[in-house]
Amino acid sequence: MQDSFDLTKLIFGRLSWDAIPFHEPILLATFAGVLVGGAALVALISYFRLWGTLWHDWFTSIDHKKIGIMYMVLGIVMLLRGFADALMMRAQQALSFGENAGFLPPHHYDQVFTAHGVIMIFFVAMPLVTGLMNYVVPLQIGARDVAFPFLNNFSFWMTAMGAVLVMASLFVGEFARTGWLAYPPLSGILASPGVGVDYYIWALQVAGVGTLLSGVNLIVTIVKMRAPGMDLMKMPVFTWTSLCTNILIVVTFPILTATLAMLGMDRLFDTAFFTNDRGGNAMLYVNLIWIWGHPEVYILILPAFGIFSEVVSTFSGKRLFGYTSMVYATCVIMVLSYLVWLHHFFTMGSGASVNSFFGITTMIISIPTGAKIFNWLFTMYRGRIRFELPMMWTISFMLTFTIGGMTGVMLAIPAADFVLHNSLFLIAHFHNVIIGGVVFGLFAGINYWFPKAFGYKLDEFWGKISFWLWSIGFWVAFTPPYILGFMGVTRRMSHFEDPELQWLFQISFVGTLMIAGGIGALLMQFFMTWKNRKKLRDVTGDPWDGRTLEWSTSSPPPDYNFAFTPVVYDNDTFADMKKAGWKRPLADYVAIHMPKNTWAGFVISAIAMVIGFAIIWHMWLLTGLAFVALMVAIVVHTFNYKRDYYIPAEEVTRTENERTKLLEAHV
Repeated sequence: MQDSFDLTKLIFGRLSWDAIPFHEPILLATFAGVLVGGAALVALISYFRLWGTLWHDWFTSIDHKKIGIMYMVLGIVMLLRGFADALMMRAQQALSFGENAGFLPPHHYDQVFTAHGVIMIFFVAMPLVTGLMNYVVPLQIGARDVAFPFLNNFSFWMTAMGAVLVMASLFVGEFARTGWLAYPPLSGILASPGVGVDYYIWALQVAGVGTLLSGVNLIVTIVKMRAPGMDLMKMPVFTWTSLCTNILIVVTFPILTATLAMLGMDRLFDTAFFTNDRGGNAMLYVNLIWIWGHPEVYILILPAFGIFSEVVSTFSGKRLFGYTSMVYATCVIMVLSYLVWLHHFFTMGSGASVNSFFGITTMIISIPTGAKIFNWLFTMYRGRIRFELPMMWTISFMLTFTIGGMTGVMLAIPAADFVLHNSLFLIAHFHNVIIGGVVFGLFAGINYWFPKAFGYKLDEFWGKISFWLWSIGFWVAFTPPYILGFMGVTRRMSHFEDPELQWLFQISFVGTLMIAGGIGALLMQFFMTWKNRKKLRDVTGDPWDGRTLEWSTSSPPPDYNFAFTPVVYDNDTFADMKKAGWKRPLADYVAIHMPKNTWAGFVISAIAMVIGFAIIWHMWLLTGLAFVALMVAIVVHTFNYKRDYYIPAEEVTRTENERTKLLEAHV
């Protein structure tokens, strides 16, 4: 009997029927909805016989453009999950006053706000940012692909498998109840003995590997694969911000990996890195997590700054004002982002001298950011401004982000932070810069580069509805938290006693519903665009008259990006080429060498996800078997040399001549 019990434990570990949340009606209803929706999706894919296309043309693709699109799809799918958590939180806070306990039990509410933060940062903002960089950067620098195409595929699938682990926690076990940064001792084994923190650790470890490798890939691509003539000071600003972003990724994500590894060892092997009463130090975790965490904010916002630079220049019909200062400002922000992490815990007893240093550096970092705002405004000054959707998102960003920046400078004052820390004011500020900066920037970028990727513009009517709902809904949702924060209302609370506060929470919930409408309009924008794609493709070329090199290719670009490697003479590359009477060559094309697709990225990442799931549940037999499978898959892939093929010269000639007619008509 004992042998049988041990074998069961070896196979299933902590996993049992108790892990399924049968007692949570909200989770059961969600699980049922996911099952029905998933079954319907599988049926549709099977009905239209798309499995082969998905596998051969997308899942195994190493084309940076398709991988960039898959990153974007992942980010939008996870946006729906992350925003559903936000909707539940705001509804709970609007209802839960006095005798009314609301509809979320406290332990479930704690999981919801933790999952919301983790998903929105790691699995919405990061994939969307990485997707845009993946798609656009090689086109902007005149490269045929990224430096390491297989690594690009692998990086995407590691990120996706981290998202799968987070989603699995919704239906098997639980998620962390610690907040999105999982401070010990709350995340230690004594305070959190369940699997929630383990899901957190392993989801971020798996996804973090993908992000780190993507950072290495893009740095090498930018440094080593630029077109002839494109020195550093001729690179587009979006490429510059991408370079600085990926330097931040490569330097900071190993810190996150090491920090989570130490926390995992504290939980698994009874070490004491962060256990105060056994010689460890919980404040060490706080320092390490914020040494990663504050540069992470700039990892998200710098590419958005690059997007706004491209958009403002294009839709003002002018060269970007202050290109050199814009580049230097980006580099200064990159460096200073390492010198401000402690402002996240001014109240934790570091002392007046330390607090003063980090308060001053935090204020200083606002200077290069302000310089960017003025550069964009001077670019618009006396320009021929066209209020298309990308430009509308940019102007909304300028208004929203400026206010968010000012509230950030307020929080940089240690004395003010002592009053406002851990209040809803902090929540409002953070969303002010992340939504007003990152999200609005991503929407500007999606609308700006969608015609480049697909050959036609996104639906304008639904795009404008989404814009207004987001722009107005944001302020309706997050002005009340500013007021409540000044009143001393603490964040992360699921229930309040003072009924005089309820009307502010209810207004905030109305704003959240408006943002939900904005997300719905965004989905409708994609649907209507897809529905009318044939009609749009017939009448739309490259609609924006963009000024950088990616617009010199056809829309959508061919697999090989450029049949001839372009030569660059100016940082406004395409505008300069057109001014010089540029035309695409019509003959003398040669065969183009291309790498083949690969199964290994998906398979290795899926096995890594299985290993993470097995460790979470202490399923040691499955862990061992999956590890062996991982090694086998890596070895098999390593010796798979047949990864290359050639596009014949005559095929390139025919395709390029067809594309030339379309492009020259536009130029």
